[in-house]
Amino acid sequence: MDNYGTVNESGVLRMERILPAPIERVWSYFVEPEKRATWLAGGTMAHAPGGRFELDFNHIYLSGERAPERFGACNDRIQAISHVVRIDPPRLLVMSWDDGGPAESEVSFELTPENAHATRLVLTHRRLPDRKQLLSHSTGWHAHLDTLETVLEGRKMEKFWTHFLELEVVYDKRLPA
Repeated sequence: MDNYGTVNESGVLRMERILPAPIERVWSYFVEPEKRATWLAGGTMAHAPGGRFELDFNHIYLSGERAPERFGACNDRIQAISHVVRIDPPRLLVMSWDDGGPAESEVSFELTPENAHATRLVLTHRRLPDRKQLLSHSTGWHAHLDTLETVLEGRKMEKFWTHFLELEVVYDKRLPA
């Protein structure tokens, strides 16, 4: 399976992964803030549609590597507010995504058991307004999902930002102009 995201329609990013853990364990890394902090962002969590929760991004915690200068704000904690749109444990989480742009986008995480030891994840990020946002989110989600996979394997991501910059070059070539 190709781990790279695809853009199948305007403003929609889709990624698919087979993660090395049973569905209940994978689900816990989406809804338990202390586990979510190891690959994406800590904060709080809501468990019902309409519920508000905080994402507390601490990128340095992911691998110890400082962000490059153009992402310097990521060297500090960044907080974002999200809302649960839909939730069906342990198979579906749909949430709003506010990255400071003019409108919120929406991210869905669909989990399906592959076997007793693996889970298929389909991530879909909708309403990305332009190529710049598609590039940023494709690269970011890929790097964060690689971090999740590493954590599920019992390891720690070594160089999050180095990996991010390498992926950005690839996505810049893959995405439509």
